[in-house]
Amino acid sequence: MDETAPQYSAGDISWVLASTALVWLMIPGVGYFYSGMARRKNALSLIMSCVLSIVIVSVQWFIWGYSLTFSSTSTNSFIGNLDFAFLRHILGGPSIGSAGLPDIVFCIFQCMFAALTPALAIGSVAERARLLPMIIFIFIWSTVVYDVVAYWTWNPSGWSFALGGLDFAGGTPVHITSGFASLAYAIVIGRREGHEEKKEEFKPHNMSNVVLGTALLWFGWFGFNGGSALAGNARAAMACLVTNLAAAVGAITWMIIDFRYEHKFSALGFCSGAVAGLVAITPGAGFVAPGPAVAIGFIGAIFCNSAIHLKKWLKYDDVADVFAVHGVGGFVGSILTGVFAEKSIAALDGATEIAGGWMDHHWVQVGHQFADATAGAAWSFGLTYIILYIMNLIPGLSLRVDREAELQGLDVAEIGELAYFHVDKVVAVNQTTGEEKVVQEDIQTYRQPQAQGSMGSGKPFAQDSLNNV
Repeated sequence: MDETAPQYSAGDISWVLASTALVWLMIPGVGYFYSGMARRKNALSLIMSCVLSIVIVSVQWFIWGYSLTFSSTSTNSFIGNLDFAFLRHILGGPSIGSAGLPDIVFCIFQCMFAALTPALAIGSVAERARLLPMIIFIFIWSTVVYDVVAYWTWNPSGWSFALGGLDFAGGTPVHITSGFASLAYAIVIGRREGHEEKKEEFKPHNMSNVVLGTALLWFGWFGFNGGSALAGNARAAMACLVTNLAAAVGAITWMIIDFRYEHKFSALGFCSGAVAGLVAITPGAGFVAPGPAVAIGFIGAIFCNSAIHLKKWLKYDDVADVFAVHGVGGFVGSILTGVFAEKSIAALDGATEIAGGWMDHHWVQVGHQFADATAGAAWSFGLTYIILYIMNLIPGLSLRVDREAELQGLDVAEIGELAYFHVDKVVAVNQTTGEEKVVQEDIQTYRQPQAQGSMGSGKPFAQDSLNNV
C-alpha cells in the first residue's frame, strides 16, 4: 500500500456519489414540471429537451467544461484553462473543491449541476423552439456562460470567490444564469402563436406532471444542497434541514397569496412556492440556520410570486415562469445569504472559515453578494441574447418552428411521437353469456402530415381546433 497516496473517507465519497444521482434525477423532474405546464401536444418535447441537456452537457463537460470551470492550474480571475481537457489527469488526486474528495468524484458531481442549468433555462420557450438549434445552443451556452460564471464563483482563482462572495450550491451559476438566459431566450424567440388572443387555452394541461416534477425536484434538492458540503457531516445535515424548511415555507406562502384570488388551495401555487423556496435557499444552504431559512423561504416566495406579473408588463412569454422563479429567486436568495450567513454554521464541517454576514456584523457581505449576483445576471442575459441573435441569422439554425408546426405541436413536428395515445371504447356486454363486443372505438391521435396544411385525413389545420390541445 502506498502510504503517500491520499486517504479519503468512504462515507464522504458515498454521500457525494449518492447526491450525484439525486441531482441527476432533478433533470427529468424539470422535464415533467415543464411538461405539465405546457399544452399536451408539446408534453413529450419538453421532457426530451431536458433529458437531452444531460447528454449534451456530459459530452461538453468531458471535452473542456470541467477544465474551464475547475482547472487548478489557472491563475486568471475570469476563466480556467484546458489542462484538464478530455478529463486528463482526473483520477484519484485531491479535488479543487475539497482535499477530502477525489477529483473523479467531484467531477461527476459538478457535471450534474452543469447539465441541470440549461435544462432550467429552456422552459421559457416551450411550445415553439426547434430542437436542433436548442441542442447547439446548450453546448455553446454551457461553455461561454455557465463555465465562466461557475469559475468566478467556485474556483479559488475566480474573482467572486476571491472577493468573498458566498454561494453554497449555485444561486448564481445555476439559478441566476438560467433565469436570465430564459428571459433572453423568450425575448429573442417571441411569444406563442395566439397567446394574446386566447390566453385561457394556454393553461397547464396536466397538474399531476407538475406535482410529480416538483416532488422529484424537492427530493433531488437534498443532494443538490446537502451534497455541496462535499462530505457527510453536520454541515450537510444542516443544508438538508434548511432546504426542506425553506421549501415548505415557500409552498405555504405562495398558496396563501394565491388563495385570495379564487379562495382555493392551488396545486400550481404549492408547486411554484416550493420551488421558489428551494431556489432562494440554495446559495445560503450551508451558511444559514433554520430560523433565517424560514425568512428566506417566505421572502423568496413573495418576490417570485410578484415577479410573475413582469411578463404581462414587459410583454414576453415565459411558459414556465423560469425568470420569475429562478432568476429573481436566485438573486433574492443571494442577497439574503449576505444578510443571514453565520460563520458558526459554515464551521459545522470543521474546516470552513468565513466572516459571516449581517448576523455576524459583517456589513460588506451584502455588497459582495450583490456584485456576484449582478455580474452573473448581466453576463448570462447579454451573452445569451448575442448567441441566440447570431444563431437565428444562420441558415438552418432558425430558433423557432414555423406556424404550422407550432399549431400541430412539437411532439409530432419535432419528435414524431406523442406523450399521450388515447383510445376511447364503447363496449356492450351480453347479460346472458357475458360476451363483450366493441360497439365503437375512437383512437385520438395525430398522423404525420401528408401535404402542406393537411393531416392524414386530408383536412386542413385549424388554429381553433389545435390551439387548445
